[in-house]
Amino acid sequence: MKFFILNQRYFVIASVVVLALASGVLALAMDSWFWVPAAIFGVLVLVGLHDLYQNKHSILRNYPISAHIRFILESFRPEIRQYLLESDQDEIPFSRQARGLVYQRAKGVEDKRPFGTIEEVYKSGYSWITHSVAPKHITDTDFRVRVGGPHCKQPYDCSLYNISAMSFGALSGNAILALNKGAKKGGFAHDTGEGSISRYHREGGGDLIYQVASGYFGARNEDGSFSEEKFAVTAADPQVKMIEVKLSQGAKPGHGGMLPSAKITPEIAEARGIPMGQDCVSPAAHSVFNTPIGLMEFIGRLRDLSGGKPVGFKLCIGHRREFMSIIKAMLKTGITPDFIVVDGKEGGTGAAPVEFANRVGMPMQEGLTFVHNALRGAGIRDQIKIGAAGKIVSAFDIARTLALGADWCNAARGFMFALGCIQAQSCHTNCCPVGIATQDKIRQRALDPGDKSERVARFHKNTMHALAEITGAAGLTDPRNFMPYHFMVRQKDNEFVDGNEAYPYLPEGFLLQDTELPELHEWHSRWGRASAETFDPKEIPTGPYKRAQAIAGEKAAQ
Repeated sequence: MKFFILNQRYFVIASVVVLALASGVLALAMDSWFWVPAAIFGVLVLVGLHDLYQNKHSILRNYPISAHIRFILESFRPEIRQYLLESDQDEIPFSRQARGLVYQRAKGVEDKRPFGTIEEVYKSGYSWITHSVAPKHITDTDFRVRVGGPHCKQPYDCSLYNISAMSFGALSGNAILALNKGAKKGGFAHDTGEGSISRYHREGGGDLIYQVASGYFGARNEDGSFSEEKFAVTAADPQVKMIEVKLSQGAKPGHGGMLPSAKITPEIAEARGIPMGQDCVSPAAHSVFNTPIGLMEFIGRLRDLSGGKPVGFKLCIGHRREFMSIIKAMLKTGITPDFIVVDGKEGGTGAAPVEFANRVGMPMQEGLTFVHNALRGAGIRDQIKIGAAGKIVSAFDIARTLALGADWCNAARGFMFALGCIQAQSCHTNCCPVGIATQDKIRQRALDPGDKSERVARFHKNTMHALAEITGAAGLTDPRNFMPYHFMVRQKDNEFVDGNEAYPYLPEGFLLQDTELPELHEWHSRWGRASAETFDPKEIPTGPYKRAQAIAGEKAAQ
């Protein structure tokens, strides 16, 4: 008995062997139909024997056959959790409540809910809009902002809500086509991502923001270097309304990428301008410039080569001093970008190493507030428009982001939900269950570009309508008039503060003044360490303890 107890883990394979033999005997003695179960159990016996002698998985050697149940359950664990276990508010990474809102608005069905909020309104971090007793009624919901600084010859009237960067290659052709058709129907812009402009973008006919990343796809020579001639041809396309230089992205700031040759199709090679049969490398850094001044000069070149279209750059904030170095380069060269897109570290449709996705980069709200105030401090905020991206899917998300300093918002995953994304989180496997993030032709067929483009346009339209309602409730006539004081933020379970306290607008030009403001010492200190000539620090700042010790030492010496 003790022997059987100690070896009960082999019960399944032993039972399968017995059933296979019994089925074979019955097939010979009674009825040939017993060969069917005999064959099934025979296959399971072979699986069990393989499990016993393979050396990659210890659990299979100890639990032959039955351990496969673990792997099967693990393969659809995200779906089980999403549909059966998580609450409406669990953000993994988007809550069911947020996804449901997008689905409803994309389908054009009722998006109201009864019985009050399910938000924990007394929990730290909760925020709300302060409404007016004299609300306004807004009829025109086509909210736009003009992008184009003093050196721009072809400014663009950009919607306040646009499709963020997602490349063809990461997304399927049908997904790109549906997004771009939806953008054309709804009158908003579609960022190409670093994969350049594909035939699906061109077929859709919608407005494009052409992204130029470190791989220079669509504007590169055979050796991967930047080609002015090819860029000029790509940028001259009437669909291209703005050009965006990508310095980093929220999903994996400071990390390059590689598309293996096995995944490169003729269509991807055509769009990116790369050869077939070779790995496609996106370096972590640009090769055209390596200094803040170099970046500004590159932006100036792109603006000239594009015929004066708006040119800007996108980044996730890391070292704040480096961004101040870029601002100093703007002041020194007299070249300013037409726009800056601040990507939050919480963003990211692309697959990224866990450490990067979880622990690298600044979240959008803090990054946006810093960029907005740094430009104000340098006295050039009025010359540059700011876009922002990072889990922006509702009208409240847009309103709050505008209040923090953005001029418009972008969303990637929100529009993926509008396409029918179910948050399976299998984007990197080429096995997307709804045909969005895959190059598998059969899986792509699940996505009908005609139907989904209607949903994309409808989601945008209904979100803009909701933004108009929430704007009017605050007593405003335009969402661009939202300011931090229109919001309240609960910082502790029993305390809340005005938005002006949580996210203040700092004084115009304070970084350029001779007199340092004591309460903004850290800003002045960081500004002093920034250089237009290099991204490298002039000195390594010491912490408060070391600074205090140094001061104490100096006093003792005196």
